[in-house]
Amino acid sequence: MNTINGINQFNNIGNKTNNNNNNTNIGDEFSSLLKNSINDLNKTQETAEAAMVDIATGEVKDLHQAAIAISKAESSMKFMLEVRNKAINAYKEISRTQI
Repeated sequence: MNTINGINQFNNIGNKTNNNNNNTNIGDEFSSLLKNSINDLNKTQETAEAAMVDIATGEVKDLHQAAIAISKAESSMKFMLEVRNKAINAYKEISRTQI
């Protein structure tokens, strides 16, 4: 759900009416959105890792919740990798553009 909220925040970036340093504000908002998304991904990965350790040691209390945490971490990582790939492709396309 955090990813969806982050996407909604990203969609609203261009809707600001502040004309003072608008480009700087958009860049700052995008930067903070990206940092927050990476932090959320890291927390999800840590939760999944703890769940895997619990499964391996036999200390798991709820196997279903552990499986959900692992699946959520996998999906989040796949999503972030796709975002990274799109950003790299966009950068390459821009760098090929002649001025």
